[in-house]
Amino acid sequence: MAQFTDCLIIGAGQAGLAMSQCLASAGIDHVVLERGTVGNRWVSQRWKSLRLLTPGWMARLPGRSLFGQDSSFRLASELPERLAAYRRDFALPVIEGVDVLALEPLGDRFRAVTSRGTWVARSVVVATGACDRPHVPGWARDLSPAIHQLASTEYQSADELPDGGVLVVGASATGVQLASELARSGRKVMISAGSHVRTPRSYRGRDLFDWFSASGYLGEAPPQGRSPAQMIAQPSLQLVGTPDRENIDLYRLAGEGVIVTGRATAADGPVVSFANDLFSQLERAEARRKRVLGRIDDYIERNLPGLSEDEGAWRNPPMLLPASGAIKLPSFGINTVLWATGYRRDYTWLHLDACDGSGELRQQGGICDVPGLFVLGLPHMRHRASSFIDGVGRDAEALAPAIAAHLGASSLIAA
Repeated sequence: MAQFTDCLIIGAGQAGLAMSQCLASAGIDHVVLERGTVGNRWVSQRWKSLRLLTPGWMARLPGRSLFGQDSSFRLASELPERLAAYRRDFALPVIEGVDVLALEPLGDRFRAVTSRGTWVARSVVVATGACDRPHVPGWARDLSPAIHQLASTEYQSADELPDGGVLVVGASATGVQLASELARSGRKVMISAGSHVRTPRSYRGRDLFDWFSASGYLGEAPPQGRSPAQMIAQPSLQLVGTPDRENIDLYRLAGEGVIVTGRATAADGPVVSFANDLFSQLERAEARRKRVLGRIDDYIERNLPGLSEDEGAWRNPPMLLPASGAIKLPSFGINTVLWATGYRRDYTWLHLDACDGSGELRQQGGICDVPGLFVLGLPHMRHRASSFIDGVGRDAEALAPAIAAHLGASSLIAA
């Protein structure tokens, strides 16, 4: 027998819990279904040493700051406990261990077929997040079976990998952090870099995210005219949240002995081909860096005139001598490829005409063009912080009235 609710939230990470709290505050009947446990992905699909890239005070959900005013970078493994406490303290209606197998239309409602029965809902919020499935290029299958492959979601620590060197493919936040950890463990490391954003951890005496928050940068709406797929594909900042607030970028990695290459483009057995595009990628990364710092400088000039400059942050980086062409990995002592090439969303369980040609949900600010269907937790959905813990709560607060309006309208139609 089916169970009924006004709103079904799928996923109990920070996005699903934020949405649940907002709906509870509005008195809207709802249920949250979670295939694992609350916040489990922060442990099961993240490496052991990972710290948040944002200061602790930015881990805020509606009605609660998870780490108070802490300005340090907390271990990601601490989050599930804090999220579980948030769920308990607000008595949020989460059901764990329920896998949603299919969501399909049922008149003006939705039917969710799950591993533990069927739910019928008048509205649905997809809160499965942006980091749903690791993206591995199709040509990975052309690599020799003697080369061990794993995605960043499978990596836990350097000592759990086979002996030998590692090629890290991808140079956004995840890629550069893993390359640095592997190099410091004593392994030979090569990193393949595509589009990325080089940024300093601190600037003009304050953490980068302090400036982002104070200047309103994080709250800016996404640019017009770009598809959801284009916004989601934006590279993340090259940052690491270490206690000493160190910088991390390709130049530092090169200084640690990491071999830097351009984009990996193809494989043939043990041979991987790399594009000769690293210099152009580095130039674009520097242009992005200067735009970001320029925005902060504009804010400082208006609000904190006289604050000390940070000339080092503007200094041109040293030259890199990249490897390119076709490289036989075993010749460099490399027998593992670690994919840090981002994520894709898996919406194959949505038996609805809700996705565009790239497989992303058609949505504007979290409101899908299928009436009653909403999404939360995607990058740049409403602003730059939409996929951050600090930003997803603001998006949930904005979506709650839209959900209430839909429920009110559907009630009138049903009457």
